[in-house]
Amino acid sequence: MIVANRTHWPALMAVAALAAGCSSAERNDIAVGLLESDRVELRADAAEPVTRILVTEGQAVQAHDALMQLDTRRLDARITEAQAALAQQQAVLAELVRGPRKEQIAAARASLQAASSDRAFRQLELQRADDLLARKLASPDEADRARAAFDAARAQVALHTARLDELLSGTTVEELTQVEQLVAQASARVQQLDLDRDRLTLRAPADGYIDTIVFERGERPTPGQTLMVMLTGPQPYARVYVPEALRVSLAPGDEANIAVDGLGEVLRGRVRHVTSASSFTPYFALTRHDRGRLSYVAEIDLLRSGTRLPDGVPVEVSFGVAPAPDAADE
Repeated sequence: MIVANRTHWPALMAVAALAAGCSSAERNDIAVGLLESDRVELRADAAEPVTRILVTEGQAVQAHDALMQLDTRRLDARITEAQAALAQQQAVLAELVRGPRKEQIAAARASLQAASSDRAFRQLELQRADDLLARKLASPDEADRARAAFDAARAQVALHTARLDELLSGTTVEELTQVEQLVAQASARVQQLDLDRDRLTLRAPADGYIDTIVFERGERPTPGQTLMVMLTGPQPYARVYVPEALRVSLAPGDEANIAVDGLGEVLRGRVRHVTSASSFTPYFALTRHDRGRLSYVAEIDLLRSGTRLPDGVPVEVSFGVAPAPDAADE
């Protein structure tokens, strides 16, 4: 989350003191404000302890640099488990693609042959039981038992025949599709856990500087807590209050001259953004002549390389445009 810094009250009071000494005849083409930076709060994704801090406060970093490391042992174990499940499903898929082994087919044929032999034997017993029953030398119960045994043997032949046909036909498209989806599911699980593990390494989202390190090594944050605060950008920007008379003449991309307190040179700048909603000028932001009027917040990028200027320093900005006539002065 990007949050602009707004907490430089001592510097703002200095601006107020400077404005208080100005006369009502001062120019109204000057905007006053402070140097500020976009603040990025880097938050924890998991409740794991901090194992390493790779930067120090005030250090310059580049995008994607590793800043802090949280403990990965719990996720490493879950990743190992997910990879094993993926390997298992991949082996099942390979087996289905390859088809049945010749040993399985031979075993199925042998089982069918044994079942056929047993059926032939049970058929002979049934015939003997029927002959004995016809000559009244055996009871009907013996004939019924022989018939039941023959029916069971015939069912076993049908079962083994179906199993052999299944092996000879190979894997169906539906079976392959089911296992392929299981492989895709297991692969997605591994990718998700890899992403979770990568997020345990806190990385810089953009070029900037480390402002605050909130947690120390060994501490355990809760998910959502801020671990570190960055100031982004090679230079801060000027956040100033533009007088209402200048607003109509300004647009993003316009050039500006920026005078920074304590810096001998006047810096070049470019307007980044001017708010469309007006607000009443803070009493400390402009000269006596301009107090009580409407103003618009503008953000101006500094076109300067080299050492980064500190935040919170008062600035005066001139835009090189003619302000609109003040009806009260006509």
